[in-house]
Amino acid sequence: MNQKKQRRLYAEQKLQVRRRCRRKRALGTGAPMTIPEGLNQRWLLDFVAEAFRDGRRFRILTVVDDFTRECVALVADTSLSGARVARELDGLLASRGKPLMIVSDNGTEFTSMVMLRWSQDRQVDWHYIAPGKPMQNGFVESFNGKLRDEYLNETLFASLPHAHRVLADWKDDYNHVRAHSGLGGLTPTEAAVKAATQAGLGHTPALLAITARFGHQNHTGLHP
Repeated sequence: MNQKKQRRLYAEQKLQVRRRCRRKRALGTGAPMTIPEGLNQRWLLDFVAEAFRDGRRFRILTVVDDFTRECVALVADTSLSGARVARELDGLLASRGKPLMIVSDNGTEFTSMVMLRWSQDRQVDWHYIAPGKPMQNGFVESFNGKLRDEYLNETLFASLPHAHRVLADWKDDYNHVRAHSGLGGLTPTEAAVKAATQAGLGHTPALLAITARFGHQNHTGLHP
């Protein structure tokens, strides 16, 4: 048997060693991150894992505005794929406006081709931190730590609707009640209103969404 016949027989019997192809992933922008100077310039994304009291697992998508420190969203579900993350971000864009950049780790939900198409279609820069360097997305890591220490570790979740309710309560308290020294003693929502008015956003979706959430809790004398 010569080499040509051997190769032909191997091919017919599909005995060749298949070359492994790496799955295509989104690469994001290579531009360095700049310090945000206004509302909606940079959103920080991450996941937190938790469990119901019967042992079933679920996850929480956390979205934070890096400038105002506002918790933009807490999305809890048993499955949060790249397509689901894209739908949630579309809802946030409709209510708040579009961020200039989103920062996340290299998780499969964030590096999927769905997210690549989403960022290209919405013209939003996506920055991925270096693998194994969570402090490059340090504030969202700190935020997740507060969420876990103050609420997740103290709560027995009975069901997904229960998780939605308690997370909404914690988000409301974090945004409206807590003053941050880094924000000059303002709450995140107050800082968002101040940033929006100083930027002269007028009646844009972002400002209207902020003032709707702010409601009657305006203690700073700010007038959107």
